[in-house]
Amino acid sequence: MTADSTVPMPVGQPRDHGFPPVSVMPPRGAAPGFRYPVRRRPRPRPVSPVPLLTADTAAALLAAPVATGARPLLIAGLVTASLLLRPRPPRPTTGVLDELPAVCGRVAVAWLVLAAAVAAHAPHRALSWRALLLGFLLQCAAGCAGRALVHRRRTAALLRRPRAALVVGPAATAQRVAAGVLRHPRCGVRPVGIVAPDPDGTEQLPVLATGAEVQRALIQNGVRDVLTVHPSVRSQRAPLLRALAESGCTVWEVDADSPAYASRDQLAGYACRRLDLGSARRPGGAGKRLLDIAVSGTLLLLVSPLLLVCAVVLRLTDGPGVVFRQERIGKDGRPFTLLKFRTHRPVDEHESATRWSVADEVRMSWFCRFLRRSSLDELLQLWNVLRGDMSLVGPRPERPYFVAKFSQTYPGYAARHRMQTGITGLAQIQGLRGDTSIEDRARFDNAYIDNWSLWQDVCILLRTAVQLVRPTGS
Repeated sequence: MTADSTVPMPVGQPRDHGFPPVSVMPPRGAAPGFRYPVRRRPRPRPVSPVPLLTADTAAALLAAPVATGARPLLIAGLVTASLLLRPRPPRPTTGVLDELPAVCGRVAVAWLVLAAAVAAHAPHRALSWRALLLGFLLQCAAGCAGRALVHRRRTAALLRRPRAALVVGPAATAQRVAAGVLRHPRCGVRPVGIVAPDPDGTEQLPVLATGAEVQRALIQNGVRDVLTVHPSVRSQRAPLLRALAESGCTVWEVDADSPAYASRDQLAGYACRRLDLGSARRPGGAGKRLLDIAVSGTLLLLVSPLLLVCAVVLRLTDGPGVVFRQERIGKDGRPFTLLKFRTHRPVDEHESATRWSVADEVRMSWFCRFLRRSSLDELLQLWNVLRGDMSLVGPRPERPYFVAKFSQTYPGYAARHRMQTGITGLAQIQGLRGDTSIEDRARFDNAYIDNWSLWQDVCILLRTAVQLVRPTGS
């Protein structure tokens, strides 16, 4: 958890990656010089599952009569089991060999379930191992043949009509990624332009430097995909990316240097992942919000007597001004007012905004030190959670001054703002509180966001509760 205010930079050495610094993420809104299209274009239809479902059904209908005879109930049971156990939707460029283990495993389970059901219901008509093996081999062969045909037709369609894309990022890196994608047309994506503030002098694709040029390329080329090639793009060009997402484009973040993402999505050998820029709700987001409301509301009711006692004691021992209010940066760079019990009186607003840590402040009274060591000063943030400014679990929010400074110095820091900030988080339960490495915090925060689940939130809350029993302060 962060301190009231901060001066010497925390642990961690800055690294120069040759890219321009990242600024504070701007508030939600349109990018300067970029207008939304007059009409929002309809989103591209998702790949239809019908062809693969048809191939799977045909394979089951072919194998069942050969192995079990003309027994309608067995045929219906096998088809139902095969469809219920079908593999998860494939990537657009998936081939039949990539799916072979999943298809064979699904078919084996379907036949075993069918054999167990027959043996339990009518033991005298149980399927022999020869029938099981024959049915398994026939269905696997027919299913793979049908799926191969479907994938071949889809690949041919992508080669005929690849999806137009814009590449956003530093000009040299964007040109390199675009060239790599163009060398592999089977991926189904065709870059048509580079969005960068300045050309690099070796233009292979046109460089679009203004909002008007981006909008013209979007409409004339029917752009459906946007590839960002550096994490800083998320903050530097956030309004533009959001506008493109709202106009019907799918925004992807591409790792231009190494396959660092635990993702099954790839583009011409580059690891990539789809970015959620507010155009669609994150799966499970409603559950996270319900958890926030339920827990924060319940805790506020339970600890309200404790909050009252802390406020009274703080007023008596340290004078007026019990509640400390400070601007922090939340999701998508939106500022909000964070509430805490006051444990320190800054000299002026500049000190409040730019001083890093007051953990060893000699002017702090004994009760203020107790509040900080026990983290009771943070309890008022439950009201921020109930209001929707924050979440119970997420990256800790910082002040605008430090968001700008850390975004320039630490790669990936600005990416923390793609999720709601929180009272506690994965970085905090790893001991990264107070005067600790900002680079490590950013790494843990981004790992939390990339692998988010509601159960992970529950685990972090439980581990935070355990750590509060043996507090270390912030």
